[in-house]
Formats: sequence, C-alpha cells, structure tokens
Amino acid sequence: MNSPSILVPPGTAGSEQNLLLFRIYLIYRTVLSVVFLLLITMPATRQLVGAQNPALYIAVSSIFLFSNIALLGVVATRWQSSNAKLVLLFGVDIVCITLLSDASGGMSSGLPLLLAVTVASSAVLISNRTVATLVAALTVLAVLGDTLRLISIGDAGIKALFPAGLLGLLFFVVSGMVQLVALRLGRVEALASERATDIYRLQRLNEQIVQNMQTGILLVDSQNRARILNAAAGRLLDPSRPIALEQGRPLTDYSRELTDRIERFRRNDQQIGSPFEAGGDGAEVVAKFHALEGSDEDQVLVFLDDYRPVAAYAQSLKLSSLGRLAASIAHEIRNPLGAISHASQLLNESPTLEKDDRRMVDMVLTNSQRVNDIVESVLQISRREPPQLQTVILADWISGYYERYLSGRDNPGQLNIEYVDPTAKVLVDPEHLQRILDNLVDNAMRHSELATGERTAEFRVRVNRRKRECVMDVYDDGQGVNQADVPRLFEPFFTRSQGGSGLGLYLCRELCELNQGRIGYLPTTEGRSRFQITIEQQE
Repeated sequence: MNSPSILVPPGTAGSEQNLLLFRIYLIYRTVLSVVFLLLITMPATRQLVGAQNPALYIAVSSIFLFSNIALLGVVATRWQSSNAKLVLLFGVDIVCITLLSDASGGMSSGLPLLLAVTVASSAVLISNRTVATLVAALTVLAVLGDTLRLISIGDAGIKALFPAGLLGLLFFVVSGMVQLVALRLGRVEALASERATDIYRLQRLNEQIVQNMQTGILLVDSQNRARILNAAAGRLLDPSRPIALEQGRPLTDYSRELTDRIERFRRNDQQIGSPFEAGGDGAEVVAKFHALEGSDEDQVLVFLDDYRPVAAYAQSLKLSSLGRLAASIAHEIRNPLGAISHASQLLNESPTLEKDDRRMVDMVLTNSQRVNDIVESVLQISRREPPQLQTVILADWISGYYERYLSGRDNPGQLNIEYVDPTAKVLVDPEHLQRILDNLVDNAMRHSELATGERTAEFRVRVNRRKRECVMDVYDDGQGVNQADVPRLFEPFFTRSQGGSGLGLYLCRELCELNQGRIGYLPTTEGRSRFQITIEQQE
C-alpha cells in the first residue's frame, strides 16, 4: 500500500553504531586534551601536572589537542572501519598519555589510569580480538617502561613497580572483559540485524503482494477520507488519477454510494453484497468492510472486487448451458425438418398441384431452409472445433475469397476490396476466416439493399505496424445500428432484422476468439456502419 516503510534497510545499524562510538571517543580525547592544557595553565592546578618536565608536558598536550582537531576533520572518512588506523590512533594515545605521565611524576600522578579508557575503547572498536589484546599489551609495556625509566634516573622508587604491575594486570582484565561483552553484544546485534532483515523483507513482500492484488484495498478514516489505497483500488475507483495523489482524498470524490455503505456499516455493522458503480468508467464493484481493531480512530478497511469478471463468467456459464440445450434441440429438429423439406419438394414437383397450393408449398420450403440455416448455425457454435491455424498472406487469400464469395451466391452484389501491404501475414484458420467474412459481407449486402436498393459492401484491409496488427473492416451503406443495441450486438439470438436468427454475429465473435482475434462494431463519421476484425500480424 502507499504508506512509507517503517523500517530502514538492514545491514546499516552495526556500522552506524560503531561510528557513533568512534565519535564519542574522539570527543573524549578532545575534552581530555583541553583539560590537560587547562591544568598546566591555571595557577591553582599547575602543581598537579608537569612537575618533572613542564616543557614536555605542554608540548605533548598541544600535540594531543592538534591531533584531535585533525581527526575531527576526517571523521567522515570512516576510520572506525580500519583496524590499522585504529591501532595507530590508540598508539598515539598511549604514547601521549605515557609522556604526560612521565612529565608529571609517573604512577604518583595518577595519569596512567586514563590508559584504562584507551584499552577499553580499543577492545570495543577493534574487531580483531588479537589486535585488541596487542593494544593492551603495548599499554602495559609503556607503563612499565616509563616506571623503570623514572626509577633509573632516581625520580621514582623501586616500590613504584608494584602499582605499575597491578595497573598492567588491570589493563589485561579490562581488555578481556570488554572484549567478552563486545563479543556477546555483537552476536546479539547480528541476531537482531538478521531478524530486522527478515522483517524488512517480509514487509517489502507484503507491500508487493498488496500492490499487485486484484482486490482493491482502502483504509478509510473517521472523516471518510481514503488514507491508503493500493493500485487495484485506484484502477477501480478513478483510473485517471495517479495513486500518489490519492492520500487523504475524500471518499465522496470516488463514490457517494460507497460512502453511504461505509456509514451504514459503522452504524449497524451492515454489509451490502450487491454491486454498484464506483468509478466514472461504468465499472461495477462489490465492497466488503472490516473495522480495524485496536485503532484509536474509527478506521475501516475496505475491500473492492471488480464485478465484471464474475458477471462475465456467469454469462459464459449461461451461454454454455444455452448452447448445449440449443444443440440438443437442433439435433432433434434436423431429422423431421429434413422429412418436411423432402416431402415439400416432392409435392412441388406434382403436375396436378394448383397455383395457390404451389405457393403454399414454396412457403414451406423457404421456411424449412430458414430453420435449417438456424440449425446449422447452432451446431457450428456448439461444436467449437479447434482452429487449424495456418500462416496466410492476406493479399493472396483475399483474391481467392472474392472469387469464392461470388461463386457461392445467386445474387452476390458488388463487393469493393481495398488493401495495403501485399506481404502482410496472419496466423488464422482460413475456413474460420471465410465463415466470418461471409456472415459480415452478407449482412452488409442485405442492409445496404434495404437502405439504398443496391447490394453493395466494402472490404478494407490495413496494417497497424505500431501494434503489429492486421485490421479488416467491412462497411455497408445501411442505416446503422441503434446506439442502445450496440452492447447486445454479439449476444446469441439477438436480432432486429426480420427473418434473422441472431446467431451470425455471435458465431463471428466465437470464431474470432478461437483464432486469437477480436471483432467489434464501429460507426463511421459518414453515417455508415463498420465491423472491424483485428488479428495479430506475423513476421
């Protein structure tokens, strides 16, 4: 749905945490270097530090401060990700603090205790445990070496070695304990990161599922505003607007009926299952409502289903049942109809038949032929034989079709054919295409004759190269189709023509679908009628 993700991409939390710890340590170094300089410059604390060598103390404190300023300038280079750079940093800290301690009298100054912070920080920031232990060892050597130097020049007694040794032991203990805690925290962090990764992926999967669902989903707040909706809901409600602009839009902008049904649901928990028109394109939808539990607001989750596929499926079931029934009836009619037709033909050949009686026999023969045509159409529809697809060059096939059409009609009329691109090819069953065009051209001839007195029709073939389609149009000069009848043109047994069966156009549509094509009715600006067949072009 169109809500921002509540999770950040996984894999970034650990590095961000290390960067935060590194910055905290840099701030600690900066504050410590400033404190070192303040202690030597202020008269009240001057005697506490630098008593043995004030010049060395001031020089080292200044260098320590300038190193911090330089490090703060390159903190964006992500030093914390390199163990070698971290060892260099902690090495500088060990040297500086040891020299400051030496200038202040060694162990008696208490400054070597600050190295415990350096050792602990190295155990946290350095990922390699061996390297972190090495830093602790270097710290112990620095403290012991400085103590021995002070003893050798007489600035400290031999007793200073004992606290120096204890402090070195403390450094190892601190390093080990911090490494152990860091190791366990790292495992916990890795597990948390893995879980966060799973949750993040699951959330993204849920978002993709919701967005690609065929069911429309809306979250409606207490003010009847569409707070969240997925792509299917946008298509069903208002396909003309981008989904990103729909957040917070009043529900009445989509459908007053939907708003009324939500209000009815809030009042008495009533669900209405009948379809209604939601968008402006005539699409009918079925809405279901679910109140969100635990929500502070009166929010309702709305599920929208497109009713058109359901209606189409129900219609197909009805037509399938109707087709089987009609085929059964047609099969039973065929035999007695043949007997009636044959008896009428024999009776019509009798020389003693009166003129009026002969006219009655002709009526029987004519209507028998009409019933036989209906039976044949019904049986063709019910069989739905799979097409025998062939690659057909339209220019060659159309020439042959014109000859076949003329030879099969007693009064064929005038058929004008116009086509472009003689190399255009389609994959189609030629027999099916013949039957489709026969029906359309016969209809065009009949309606032109009713309107103008002349049996004329026009057949045009063109190629839509952008869509890679071949388009065949059959025109007539009739009075056109009533706009109200257009949606029912291809329904079985629907006809406005006297004597028509209402199965011709339905048979055309069925044959087009079998050949992966489509057929439709399109009126022209000149007032003529046009039936259009579209089939995919072959390379």
